[in-house]
Amino acid sequence: MKLFQHAASFASIGVIAVITAFTVQVQHTQPIPSTVNNTVALNKVTAFQVDNKNSKLLWTARKVTGEHTGTIDISSGTLNVENNALKNGSFKLDTRSITVTDIKDADGNAKLTGHLKSDDFFAVEKYPAADFLITGIKPHGDGQYDLTGKLTIKGITNDISFPATVKVDKDKLTATAKVKIDRTKYDIRYRSKNYFENLGDKAIYDDFELDITLLANAQ
Repeated sequence: MKLFQHAASFASIGVIAVITAFTVQVQHTQPIPSTVNNTVALNKVTAFQVDNKNSKLLWTARKVTGEHTGTIDISSGTLNVENNALKNGSFKLDTRSITVTDIKDADGNAKLTGHLKSDDFFAVEKYPAADFLITGIKPHGDGQYDLTGKLTIKGITNDISFPATVKVDKDKLTATAKVKIDRTKYDIRYRSKNYFENLGDKAIYDDFELDITLLANAQ
């Protein structure tokens, strides 16, 4: 009788071992759910390198008797995008490249350009670059954003905010924005009526505007 009991026990153990082995084999051969791969693909961040040759930055500065316009080169920059939405980015300006576009007389143009490069304004020999770093992004849909960032001019950094449009078309990105900047916050006080008296019609307004168009390519 005991012999039969031992045989039955061994048989039970054998059945359990077979079932366990089969279960382990099934667990190891189950494919990884496709949703894992999809999540990885959807969360991929793409870096777009700014095309400095075709990107543009136009500036406008106003005074009591009129205004002046010109350009500054965008020397470099990167915008990072996830699922066609802007995540972060930065770009750098070459202040030495500043030009004046509204004065056609060569001597007059050279005089104003030289003055803008001097210590009265951008001191380009000492500070050859200006930098902008995005620190906050508020999306509104359809490529519309409110951006917050840190702008550095003449070694002085201030927070600025402005609306921007960022459109992604496959491996191409276009970003546009209009930014108003108070120059006196960057120690550019020449003929500011907030710092000098009796300027009359020689006063230059503190705010100047940047009209930015960034073109970038996926890396």
